[in-house]
Amino acid sequence: MNTTHYKHWPDGLPYTLTAPETSVYLNLEISARRYPGKTALIFYDFTMTYAQLHAEVEALAGTLQHVFGVRRGDRVLLDMQNCPQFVIAYYAILRADAMVVPVNPMLMAEELRYYVSDSGARLAIASQEVFPRLAPLIDSGGLGNVIIASYSEYLPPETVLAVPDWVRAQRNVPELPGVLAWRDAIAAGHTPQPHRAGPDDLACMPYTSGTTGHPKGCIHTHRSLMFTTVASPAWSIASVPDQVILAVLPFFHVTGMQVSMNSAIFGGAAIVILPRWDRDVAGQLITRYGVTGWTSIPTMMIDFLSNPRLNEYDVSSLRRVSGGGAAMPAAIAQKLFDLTGLQYMEGYGLSETIAATHTNPGQRLKQQCLGIPLFNVDSRVIDPVTLKQLAPNEVGEIIINGPQVFKGYWNAPKKTEEAFIEFDGKRFFRTGDLGYMDEEGFFFFTDRLKRMINASGFKVWPAEVEAMMYHHPAIQECCIIAAQDSYRGETVKAVVVRKPGAEVTAEEIIEWAHEKMAAYKSPRIVEFVDVLPKSATGKVMWRALQEKERASAKS
Repeated sequence: MNTTHYKHWPDGLPYTLTAPETSVYLNLEISARRYPGKTALIFYDFTMTYAQLHAEVEALAGTLQHVFGVRRGDRVLLDMQNCPQFVIAYYAILRADAMVVPVNPMLMAEELRYYVSDSGARLAIASQEVFPRLAPLIDSGGLGNVIIASYSEYLPPETVLAVPDWVRAQRNVPELPGVLAWRDAIAAGHTPQPHRAGPDDLACMPYTSGTTGHPKGCIHTHRSLMFTTVASPAWSIASVPDQVILAVLPFFHVTGMQVSMNSAIFGGAAIVILPRWDRDVAGQLITRYGVTGWTSIPTMMIDFLSNPRLNEYDVSSLRRVSGGGAAMPAAIAQKLFDLTGLQYMEGYGLSETIAATHTNPGQRLKQQCLGIPLFNVDSRVIDPVTLKQLAPNEVGEIIINGPQVFKGYWNAPKKTEEAFIEFDGKRFFRTGDLGYMDEEGFFFFTDRLKRMINASGFKVWPAEVEAMMYHHPAIQECCIIAAQDSYRGETVKAVVVRKPGAEVTAEEIIEWAHEKMAAYKSPRIVEFVDVLPKSATGKVMWRALQEKERASAKS
C-alpha cells in the first residue's frame, strides 16, 4: 500500500477511521434524540425539526410494513426530486429493514420498466409529476403499489423565494387501485416493527448505466453506506449540529445522497433543500440561512459565479465548497477564491463506492485533481492489460480497495467477477477510469477505459442510448459519442445512418429521443452519415468517430 500521501494528510486526523457498526437509520434516531427541537430540513422557508422528521419516518415505516407488507431485504423504488419527502421516504425504507432503490426522476416509462423488473421492487414512492410514467407499470410492469407525494404539502403558506410551478402544484392523487396518497400513508397510524437491520443488511442500490446497454444495480449494505456517511464530514468539515448544508445535488445520486443528506443527518446538521438548480434561489438561501457547506458540480458553480446579481447575496458564511463529477476550470476556481477566500475541494467517487474514495486535503488542495485516498482506502494504478502496478506519473487504470466499495452488481455475477481483481491479497474494484498518481500520492484523471459521456456530472453510457435509439423506425444504424459543450462539459451526439427511403430530420429524432429517455441521456445533436466506420470483424469503430469529433471541436 502506498503511503506517500500521508505527508499531506489533514492535520490532526488519524489515517484510519472506525465507522459505527449500526444501520444508517439509527443515525437519524440518535440525532432526533440528541437534538429534537433543532431544525433538520428547510424547504423554501418550510422547516422541520429532527423530532418531527423522525416521527414521520416512523409513521411511514409502519405503513410500509403493515399496509404493503415490506419485509427485510425488500427493494423499494424511490423516484422524486430533492424534497422533505425524499428524506422521509429514504429513512422510512431503511427503518422498515428494506433497501432503497433511488432512481432519476427524469427517467421515462420504458427506462423505469427495466429498473422495476431488475430490482424486483413491488412498491414505489414517487412524486406526483413522475407518477404518469410509473402508472403503466402497476401490475403489468411488476409494481404492485405506489405512494404518491406532492411537494406543495411541505411548502410554507408564504415565501418570497421563487418556487417553481411544479413544486407549488396542489395535491392531485388519482383514485386508482394500488395508489395511496402520501398524507394518508403518514396518517395511517401504524407503529413499525422493531428495527432489525444491521451493518451487513441490504441498504441502498443506486444504478449505474452499463457498457452493454443495461443499467446495473450496485449493492450497498449499511456498512458501506455508513463509511462514506461518516468519512465525508470527518475529512473536511466538523460533524457538529450547527452546520448548515445546501443540498442541491440530487439525492438520488450518490454524492448528493451521502454528502448533502446522510452525512448531514449523522452530524445533526440543518439541510437546506433545493429540488432543482436555481442560482438566485441558491444565493438567497445561502444568505438567509447562513449556509456553511455546499457540495456542487462545476456547471452549477460556473452559473452561480456568472450571475449579474451575485453581489446581492452574502456568502460569507460558507466554510467549505466541494464537489466532483468533472474537473473545475482553473479560472472558475480562482473566481470562487476571490469571492469567498475558499478553494474548491475536488474529490472522486463512483456509484460502486457510494461517493468519495479520494479527496483533496484541506491544507494541500490541488486543482483539477482527484485528491488522495481517504481513510482506510488503498488505491493503485495498474496496466489494464498486464495488470502490473505502475510507477508514479505512468497512466493506467485506477483500482480501489476500501470499506465503501460495493458488494457487486445485482443479478449479474459475471459482471461482478469482471469488476474486481485480486492484488496483493486484496479485492480491488476496477474503476475503468484511466489516470496516474504523482510523486506526492495525488491522483489525476486522464481518460476513460470504458465508453462514457459526462454531461453536467451525469454519466451517460453510449451503449444504453444506442439500444434505445434503435427503436426509432427510421434508424438503421447509430453510434453515440460525446460532443463538447461549453456549459455541460460534454453532451450526447448521435451519428445516424437512416434506413433506405426514410425521411426524417435531426430535429424529429431529437424530439423523439427526448420523449423516450431522460433529458441528460437523449441526444442533443444528430449527424447523418451514409455509413459508420467498421472494423474487419464488423464492429462499429466508435473511437474513430469520437476522435474525429474532438478534432473538429479543436479546429
